[in-house]
Amino acid sequence: MDIRLHEHGDHIAIVTIDNQPRRNAMTRAMLADLAALWDTLETSRHRCVIVTGAGDRAFCSGADLSGDLSASPENAAVISRGLLKTSTFSKPIIAAVNGDCVAGGLELLLASDIRAAAPHARFGLPEVRWSIYPFGGATVKLIQQIGYVHAMDMLFTAELISADAAAGLGLVNRVVPADDLMGWAIAKAEVIAANSPSAVQAVKRQISATIAEHAQSREALDQELGDTVRAGPHFDEGVAAFLEKRTPVYE
Repeated sequence: MDIRLHEHGDHIAIVTIDNQPRRNAMTRAMLADLAALWDTLETSRHRCVIVTGAGDRAFCSGADLSGDLSASPENAAVISRGLLKTSTFSKPIIAAVNGDCVAGGLELLLASDIRAAAPHARFGLPEVRWSIYPFGGATVKLIQQIGYVHAMDMLFTAELISADAAAGLGLVNRVVPADDLMGWAIAKAEVIAANSPSAVQAVKRQISATIAEHAQSREALDQELGDTVRAGPHFDEGVAAFLEKRTPVYE
């Protein structure tokens, strides 16, 4: 279980989420490593970052629900930075969605700038099915990116949508054959890296700051709502049902 970094040439960083037995779910330790990696990449020589998942089943399935589910303000700050929920990042991020992209994985996707998906990838926010509040930014960012009715459909139904449907909503730029996905992402990154890094990063800083300011303005309510759902009557049943691979029963 780790967050891997390797390079393509001098200016492209490739970040891989690797926890394949759990469909690349991220433990708290992995989220902390990802948060620290963003800090490192912020000042590195890299001009563009590609994010993908290990294997061919999943990009990221969100938080590892078999681990620590507490959400103190301190933990929330680490999760926020790992998912770039409320903070700025100055370099373009390309998401190469190699498989299922759900829950916190989709919220990480919302922090990326350019996205392509393999045809078999699926997208969704299943949190409410398991009595979990989508704390990683979906309630703030998704409406901005795909529009109100589409966002509410995804958030309320907890259903997964196909890669083609995601492209139709503008959630990803395009669907690319799985064997060509990383090549497409690298080619796009090379085009970006050939441009003026100072100009590209100035554009990213402006847009990133605008998004972060809005997210920060909603953070206190996000924390309150997440705490309320976690302390409510359905949370234990939802998480137990997820871990036991059964349908939850909410009284």
